This record gives sequence, structure tokens and C-alpha cells, in this order.
Amino acid sequence: MTINLSKGQRIDLTKTNPGLTKVIVGLGWDTNKYNGGADFDLDASAFLLHEDGKAKGEADFVFYNNLNAYDGAVLHTGDNRTGEGDGDDEEIIIDFNKVPVNISRIGITVTIHDAAQRGQNFGQVSSAFVRVVNEANKNEILRYDLGEDFSTETAVVFCEFYRQGGDWKFQAIGSGFAGGLESLVKNYGLA
Repeated sequence: MTINLSKGQRIDLTKTNPGLTKVIVGLGWDTNKYNGGADFDLDASAFLLHEDGKAKGEADFVFYNNLNAYDGAVLHTGDNRTGEGDGDDEEIIIDFNKVPVNISRIGITVTIHDAAQRGQNFGQVSSAFVRVVNEANKNEILRYDLGEDFSTETAVVFCEFYRQGGDWKFQAIGSGFAGGLESLVKNYGLA
């Protein structure tokens, strides 16, 4: 049974799901009709964060040009340039057993590629969601629908996974940024 979360809510993943070691993070969205002419290209990314909340280098940043971190600990399945169709538009797979002990959080984000040049923002995006699926049995564990709370933002932190003791937890974030991917890179310590 899927648990639906609201912004800010937290849930224990591994303690309440014994044996859970690998999840598929499915991200999806639709775009509203507008007259800009250019297609929307939304991109999912993962920032692997150390105790200080910062990534330390490119190895801690998984995105369409760096699909794999730490030998498969975090794996991006590839860039969907249109977002067409139902279901997940992009997926990131997290293998909790492979995440190095010095990584305490994993931020999952979505940005709009070339948003400024195309005049696009998350105010033109609807039905954005993140869901977490048990990779072993394909059961959906949780879902967070972001709602329509955005206007001029061009990047959004959808959620974070975080380690507490030996367990992994999930937090629904839904925090928007102006400035696209560059803002997130700075926020997470890579610029």
C-alpha cells in the first residue's frame, strides 16, 4: 500500500520495510500548454551529500552527463528529453548498501534545461511527483505529489533520502530555486 506524503513529511524507509536495500526513485511531470514554442526538457539529478550537507566533487553529482556514482550506489537511468507519456519521466536507482558511509543525504532534484533562454519555469509544470518503489518486488512504497506551488522557479528539490543510524529515511521537500541547475550546484557546495 502506497503512503502519500505532504511537503515536509518524513518517513522511515528501511526500518518499516525490512530487507529494503534498493529503490527506484521515479520522477514525473506534465507541462501546461503555452506559446513559447520550445519543448520542455526537465532533468533529474542526485546530489550525494556529506555530513556538512555539501557534495565534495563531481563524483557526488549524478545527472544526465554522469549517470553513475560509487559503483552503482546511485544510478540515473537516462535523460528523457520530452517528458511525454504517462508514468515516470526519469528514474534514479539507489542501492543503500553501496552508498559510502561518508554520504549522509541524497538530494533528488529536477531542473528545466535552458529555462532562461526558453522562458520556462515550474509555474508551467503540473502534476509533478516523486515516488519510491522497492526495486526487488516493484511495489510502490510512497508518493509525494508536489502540487502547483511554483511560479518563477527553474529548479526544485523534490526530496531527500537521509541516513539516521543504520536506517534510511525519506523527506518530502518541494523547495524551489530560481537560477536553475547553477543554483542547486551552489546550494550543494559544488561551485
